[in-house]
This record gives sequence, C-alpha cells and structure tokens, in this order.
Amino acid sequence: MSYIPTPEQALSLTKEYNKEEFHINHAKTVGHVMGEFAKELDPDRIDFWKAVGLLHDIDFEQWPEEHCSKANSLLRELGMDEEIIHAVVSHGYGICSDVAPTHIMEKVLFATDELTGLIGAAALMRPTGMSDMEPKSVVKKFKDKKFAAGCSRDIIRQGAEMLNMELNELIAKTLDAMKTME
Repeated sequence: MSYIPTPEQALSLTKEYNKEEFHINHAKTVGHVMGEFAKELDPDRIDFWKAVGLLHDIDFEQWPEEHCSKANSLLRELGMDEEIIHAVVSHGYGICSDVAPTHIMEKVLFATDELTGLIGAAALMRPTGMSDMEPKSVVKKFKDKKFAAGCSRDIIRQGAEMLNMELNELIAKTLDAMKTME
C-alpha cells in the first residue's frame, strides 16, 4: 500500500538522507514555495504540494550522479505513492531525467526549483535580504549569466513556458512566496 507523506514526514525523510544545512534549507524553501503556489492553483492539496517540494532532492546529497533515478527507486522502497514519485523524478526533466512534468504541480516544481536558488543568492547580496527585494532586482540578476551561474536560466525559462506564464510573473510570484517564509 503506497502513501503520501505529510509535510512533516517529508521533511523528516529529507533530513534522514541529507545532512548539509544548505540542502535541508533548499528543501524547506521549495516546499514552502510549492505550498504558496498550491493556495492559488490546487487549494485542496496544499500539504501534498509541500511534501513534493520537501522531497524533490531527497537523493541529491548522497547520490548526485544518480539524481532523480535514485529518488525513483528510493521513494518506491519507502512505499511512496506513484504521484509523488513522478513529481520528484520529473523535476529533473532534460537534466537528469526523461520524465516530463505533466501535472501543474510538477510544472511549478520544475520552474521554481532553480529560481528559488537564484532569488536566494540575490537576497544574500543585499543588506536587507529579501524583505524589500523587487522582482526587477531578480530580473537583473537573471540576465547576469555570471551571477549564480549554477542556476539554469534555460530551465527557469522553460518552466515559465510550461506554465504559460511570463518570466517576470513567475519571478514575482516565486519571490512573493519566498518572502512569506518564517
């Protein structure tokens, strides 16, 4: 019998397989952003969206060369629901997975995973952090390919297209979501 974990269970599992604070904080950020997007796009499944965000990189720290494929087998062994597995594996589409995001939730995960990293890096450069950051500041950093070079602009653009969203709108919504983190 498969199951869908609560956000608390998902965070616990993520912490079991990831020890670096950076990876745990990234999972928390993505989980939070997913929950914020769910409020508008799928309000009956907020906890599900959060759990997917929290689990999306469960395999990355221990098995970076097998990212997404290891998550597939690991989540199966843990008894996760197929919907969770597909969502987690599809966030690496075109990078380390050939499983395409199909559900709106999967497309949001695909689009915001890299973007949260870019926004987080931009916030670190500001004395006030993210609190008064405007989307135009993020757009400026987005255009600077040397800034946070590990955050793929192509993936972010592709994600915005999947969501039929302008890049500026995706940036604004993701930034707003990140600003609501405690």
